[in-house]
Amino acid sequence: MEKTRVLFVQQEITPYLKESHMGHIGRYLPQGIQEKKKEIRTFMPRYGCINERRNQLHEVIRLSGMNLVIDNTDHPLIIKVASIQSARMQIYFIDNEDFFQRKFTLTDKNGQYFADNDERAIFFTRGVVETVKKLGWAPDLVHCNGWFTSLMPFYLKEVLKDNPMFSDAKVIYSIYDDEFPGALDQEMPKKMKTKGVDSAKLVLYEEPNYLNISKIAIDYADGVIIGSEKINPELEKYAREQDKPLLEYHDKETYIDAYNDFYDEVMVTETVLEQ
Repeated sequence: MEKTRVLFVQQEITPYLKESHMGHIGRYLPQGIQEKKKEIRTFMPRYGCINERRNQLHEVIRLSGMNLVIDNTDHPLIIKVASIQSARMQIYFIDNEDFFQRKFTLTDKNGQYFADNDERAIFFTRGVVETVKKLGWAPDLVHCNGWFTSLMPFYLKEVLKDNPMFSDAKVIYSIYDDEFPGALDQEMPKKMKTKGVDSAKLVLYEEPNYLNISKIAIDYADGVIIGSEKINPELEKYAREQDKPLLEYHDKETYIDAYNDFYDEVMVTETVLEQ
């Protein structure tokens, strides 16, 4: 029997960024799932504050070189990789000079969210997809962590629904206490246009605030995880109202086993529903 393939799409991973709850999960969950005899691949953005020399990042030339067009502008896709030796695990980093060279993550030195975070999220999502294609590694399940990954369920279920590498993949979206103020750029629907996207579906992103983009991610996911002890109450209520598997919050002592069981549940549940 072939191993289940799990693709982790992470907003944060420790130790590349400062320690956080989400970053801790990004670091230890893939390792734990790999130890449960599942096959994994893990991706995160190559934020400019990540020290490449200290963390021994290096570019993977065979995976780099593609241009992704967003809002009629070409953005070169650069793929870097680093290894966490103790976990026998590789981390793939999505990089680009326009979006990820600044020495911060999602906010500037004054705590203001970057005006182009919408384009950065679009580039990251599409960059992960294109890299997985080049790797020739078809995931059985995709686990998205953090609002910056929230476009992935939409892309997988709409843009890639007929792509044999992704058409059968199940998607899990974890909700965290990572709400941002205001909204992303109002031109976001136009920027998301790419081959395979139904323009009528893009109207979902006409009001791209935190609640709306998170609800869309939940709509397109096959399962939802409460990733933080406290999350936006309206979003939690919305998630609980959906007729799909939902996993309650688990602490550091229990989450790996719980998540692994939940992956199996989502895979089985969805197979039954599709028959």
